[in-house]
Amino acid sequence: MPIQARGAIARIPDAPVSIEEFTIDDPGPRDVVVRILASGVCHTDLGIKTGTYGTDGFPFLLGHEGAGIVEAVGSAVTRVAVGDSVMLNWRAPCGECRFCLRGEHNYCASSLHADGKMRGKDGEVLNAALGIGTFCTHTLVNEVQCVKYADDLPAAPMSLIGCGVMTGVGAALYSADVRQGSSVAVFGCGGVGDSVIQGARIAGATTIIAVDIDPQKLEWAKDFGATHTVNPNDGDPVAAIKAITDGNGVNYSFEAVGTAKTLEQALFCRDLAGTCVLIGVPGPGPRLDIELQRLFDVGGNLTVCWYGNCIPARDFPILADWYRQGKLDLDGLVSRLISLEETEAAFDAMKAGETLRSVIVF
Repeated sequence: MPIQARGAIARIPDAPVSIEEFTIDDPGPRDVVVRILASGVCHTDLGIKTGTYGTDGFPFLLGHEGAGIVEAVGSAVTRVAVGDSVMLNWRAPCGECRFCLRGEHNYCASSLHADGKMRGKDGEVLNAALGIGTFCTHTLVNEVQCVKYADDLPAAPMSLIGCGVMTGVGAALYSADVRQGSSVAVFGCGGVGDSVIQGARIAGATTIIAVDIDPQKLEWAKDFGATHTVNPNDGDPVAAIKAITDGNGVNYSFEAVGTAKTLEQALFCRDLAGTCVLIGVPGPGPRLDIELQRLFDVGGNLTVCWYGNCIPARDFPILADWYRQGKLDLDGLVSRLISLEETEAAFDAMKAGETLRSVIVF
């Protein structure tokens, strides 16, 4: 029997979301119906809602950071069972594409999604954000999009592992391979940037510089492990970072904003042969215009981080264990617990810089 659900749907670019009833098809052979317990409100959802990443695909069932309980499974599902607590991931390696076949599952070119569909009030197919859709009471995903976690762990912090936390921690540990005793600068200290800071701390970095124009976010960054803060409104951030690092610059820089200006600053605040990681999603349009000789003279690496270069089935449980051990602060990232009806207000709070993460709870 099809399942009736309720969720936050974006029908028109940059218009307020509507809270609507929708229908979930019977699960296909490898599909799983998950009753959502908690969902983080990520900046990417704002970009989808506003049409920043393109206006094709509406209507969208928003949300892609989710944790919940398995309520139904397809006939061929083996990874999870009814009653399991699961975190959801939007990049589910297929195991068969050219990247998976050479062991690079983090670059899977054919991520798995549910065979069944979720349908709106007039029967139209809803496009689940990043192939998941978690601003809802129930969602339909492929079994590989589910990673089990222990029942005694709270759903709200577990939901954040599904995107922002994994992206930030993975950027430090996997994309950059931060070394012990190294120096780091993080441009943009929202939920992802603060997760980079935590990843760098876990990796053993000893100088961690938070860079943001919001004084409150800089204060929050200290709670996650930043040893220094720089506000570009007070002067050139590159000069400030060089001053903190004895004139050398940092070994690793991370751009978690998605603008050409902050990426240029991240590139040139590095020490010789340092690594710069672009995490912020720029959307279409922005261009980077820099002097190539200057870039050549600094040397090192510029790399793009997709989802923290993670393999969810391997890495989500590690982060959940670190949370249990107190090594990874997820509770501090949860600024507000809200209802589904407060989704639009959560976007407003995000734009105003009032939150790191609002989390919808059911």
